[in-house]
Amino acid sequence: MAKIKITLVKSRIKSDKRQVGTLNALGLKKISSSVEHEATPQIQGMVAKVAHLVKVEEVK
Repeated sequence: MAKIKITLVKSRIKSDKRQVGTLNALGLKKISSSVEHEATPQIQGMVAKVAHLVKVEEVK
């Protein structure tokens, strides 16, 4: 399965509680923090909910 790198690029201040919870579940706490996850349907769904706050790259 492919890996993706998720980077928080916008502040989570004034975000909905659900979006903040999603960012916590992904492991993103501060701006410019990055995490790598497998590209499972669950992770892709989480990224879709906070797409306006994050940048996603495919890792080889």
